[in-house]
Amino acid sequence: MRRRMRFLAAVLAVVCFGGLLARLYWLQVRDPEGYAARAADQQLREAVLPAARGEIFSSDGTLLAASETCWTIRAAPRELADELVEPAARALSEILDIDYAETLEKLSQRSSNDCLLRRRVDRETADAVRAWCREQGAEGVQIRQDTKRVYPQGDFMGGILGFTNVDNAGLWGLELEYDTALTGRNGKILTAKDAWGYDMPTHYQTLVEAVPGCSLTLTIDASIQHWLESAMDAAVREHNVAKRGVGIVMDVQTGAILAMTSQPDYDPNTPRLLIDEERRAEVDALTGEARSAALQEAQQTQWRNKAISDLYEPGSVFKLITAAAALDTGACRADDTFVCAGKINVAGTRFRCANGHIHGVETFAQGLAVSCNPCFIQIGARLGKENFCNYFEAFGLREGTGIDLPGEIRRSEYYTADQMGPVELASCSFGQSSKVSYLQMLTAVCAIVNGGNLMQPYVVQRITAPDGTVVQETEPVVKRRVLRPETSETMRTLMEGVVTSGTGKNAAVAGYRVGGKSGTSQKLDSEDAGARISSFVAVAPIEAPRLAVLVCLDEPHSWSTSGGTLSGPVCAEVLAKALPYLAAEPRQTEEESKM
Repeated sequence: MRRRMRFLAAVLAVVCFGGLLARLYWLQVRDPEGYAARAADQQLREAVLPAARGEIFSSDGTLLAASETCWTIRAAPRELADELVEPAARALSEILDIDYAETLEKLSQRSSNDCLLRRRVDRETADAVRAWCREQGAEGVQIRQDTKRVYPQGDFMGGILGFTNVDNAGLWGLELEYDTALTGRNGKILTAKDAWGYDMPTHYQTLVEAVPGCSLTLTIDASIQHWLESAMDAAVREHNVAKRGVGIVMDVQTGAILAMTSQPDYDPNTPRLLIDEERRAEVDALTGEARSAALQEAQQTQWRNKAISDLYEPGSVFKLITAAAALDTGACRADDTFVCAGKINVAGTRFRCANGHIHGVETFAQGLAVSCNPCFIQIGARLGKENFCNYFEAFGLREGTGIDLPGEIRRSEYYTADQMGPVELASCSFGQSSKVSYLQMLTAVCAIVNGGNLMQPYVVQRITAPDGTVVQETEPVVKRRVLRPETSETMRTLMEGVVTSGTGKNAAVAGYRVGGKSGTSQKLDSEDAGARISSFVAVAPIEAPRLAVLVCLDEPHSWSTSGGTLSGPVCAEVLAKALPYLAAEPRQTEEESKM
């Protein structure tokens, strides 16, 4: 029996100690990382150091978007002494302007090691929290450094810049399009804690520095943007524009966007506040799900960059496309003559000249200057539907421009050659029955006047790393040649005639030669038969084009709906300031030299 007991004890010892030795071997040799990680999790507290989001600058160096230091207040309820739970809830709710009952409920969860009290408070508030904790000797209230996105210029360029969410991620505009480049790499602080979760009294801390995001430098000039926004805002108010106004300024030779706005626009610092007071009142009058749905719809409408996201009937501004195509193919010459009897019949459909005009015999140039519909119906017929559709596509009017902004509409509304009959060709020739985006239209006009090159529009000039290294530099891109240079030269002459002797006289700028085209288009899909879009496109100096400006007022309610009357002066106001600013040399027109 004694031998058996000794043998059994020996077997048990071998099994137990063998198993223990095998387990120790496995933990120390084969899998040391697993328990090391669990130990570190128990012994270390990690605090994130948020990285500053990259800044955004205009081409002239104006700071448009930046990251500002702030503080987020959190708590570890298990570290807070029992007798301080209620006083802490009362004091913190007052300092942070948060609900007392919710705060008390959070701090009363004694097993919790982390809860959020308030995001992104200013230094004064953070200091007040810190002072109270020191006075009371309170442990467990954490004041963590954070960053928030700010837009120093306020109500400026909202539709282009966009905005970020509570986690500093881009939600709209450039903030969304370039979110990856703008987002930095967070850092962290590791601090030792004991088995109960309290900070250890000995100093133990590891710091991993945060890396800021890259900065953007835009093609947009803050001064030109201010002039455009100011002029557009005044026009929208003066003419009671119901569906917002759109303005774009583009560098004719490069495709760079120098200014762009949809007015009225929102302040990117408060993007969720509805700027339309009447619409805001309507939404506030609702409750529950109906209010949430109405608010979301109103906000989405407010945030839309109409210049790139919406389609419109360009009206008579489109006659520039028809004219350029007819000249380029040789279907017409600038001195060809046409007859306007005030109306014209095409396959049983009667088309009238705008405002009942009867122009009689007129040349191609005169027909463009006075914006004669019957003249351009005849020009379109000479051009033919195949050529018309080919140039429509060549000018980039079928698909999006590819601008580096989110939300651009990808496809316009148009007839293909096999869908187009005589009536459709007639209406399309003078700018009805097709819908394109505002940016598409201006890009096409730039190709008409710059020698025939369709340019790729863009808004970001360069991306720069935190150390100053240029990560990306945008160079002008010619997508394709659309017109012969001689056709472009002829079109510049014809467009100047629109301003000197036609419907664009209100777009004239003293000291500079300006070319342009007016447009007053009927909104065929509107329930209001009188709804119009008043537009004007202006190019200057027309002899050596640098700037192209498109201004569109969607549903004005004023003494007139004429694009030349309402939108032409807006173009002139912007050009009158921008041309000297860009050091464009003034030149007298023939009429000014005779005075």
